[in-house]
Amino acid sequence: MSRVQTITVGPGDVDQRLDRWLKRMFPHLGQGRIEKMCRKGELRIDGARVKASTRLATGQQVRIPPLPEPGEVQSQPKPGVSDKDAEMMKALVLYKDDHIIALNKPPGLPTQGGSKQTRHVDGLAEALTFGHDEKPRLVHRLDKDTSGVLLLARTRQVAGALTAAFRDRETRKIYWACVAGVPAPLMGTIKFGLVKAPGHGASGENEKMRAVLPRDVASTEGAKHATTDYAVLSALAKRAAWVAMVPITGRTHQLRAHMAELGHPIIGDGKYGGSGQENLGDGWGAMLGGAISNKLHLHARSISLKHPVTGAHLTITAPLPEHMQRTWGFLQWDPRDVPADPFEDFEA
Repeated sequence: MSRVQTITVGPGDVDQRLDRWLKRMFPHLGQGRIEKMCRKGELRIDGARVKASTRLATGQQVRIPPLPEPGEVQSQPKPGVSDKDAEMMKALVLYKDDHIIALNKPPGLPTQGGSKQTRHVDGLAEALTFGHDEKPRLVHRLDKDTSGVLLLARTRQVAGALTAAFRDRETRKIYWACVAGVPAPLMGTIKFGLVKAPGHGASGENEKMRAVLPRDVASTEGAKHATTDYAVLSALAKRAAWVAMVPITGRTHQLRAHMAELGHPIIGDGKYGGSGQENLGDGWGAMLGGAISNKLHLHARSISLKHPVTGAHLTITAPLPEHMQRTWGFLQWDPRDVPADPFEDFEA
């Protein structure tokens, strides 16, 4: 066993997760061991208890308890990425340079792992090294059933810069969705706050976000302000609309909860819009029926940002997934008929 160590976080490790930092320094440490040390208070930063997901800052003092020597730990071999999955991941690449990789994440593939998720972008990113020593790092997330542009950083320094750009709202993300009904006005800003509502399962499964009036956010425990710009790009009578959305804030399920609160849930969103089709007086159901897929119709269409290394302006656009392409074709909506950014001249 080693002795207690105190390590100072250097500038190259800023904004890195504690567990990933530890695994890089002590490759024989498993995730379970790290989380156990956090729960028991053995791992500390500047004397305070931490979580495995705690982000590091330059100059912090990390207290590390005695660790087993590498030979004392029977480490589990990392499962490899199958040839089929590696080919799939490489086919998703929209843009690649020495610093950034952008993917068109398909619906149904989680961004990160969880208690029931073993196949996800973060794990499969092992197939995207393209000659680099380390796999690319996630810098933001998309919901499992949301498709579209997902950025990964190829170095720790670029990951820190991109994470800061997302946090400081220096990136611009435009989403496309098909929603039930037609929002009025055709362009506007949604400012409902959001608070996590508990799920109905024994372990809190199926939790969702509940909308809160802006004036009630401060007095509602756990609520956070949330803002979304939206614009209707095309409509099918009063039954459905093609909507573009820009999340000004980045709350969990923000776009889905905001559109449902307006009474126009995203098609296929049974969590927030239910499984019905008709308008029961308080908004539409989330299904169109007929030939329209019941999958979620939400797509991260584009991301615009300043390149963290070259400084060049970069816009990356992702084509629609197959089920949304079929819906757009059925409704005779053509992506060539709408502006890339319908919000350029919009002021809320």
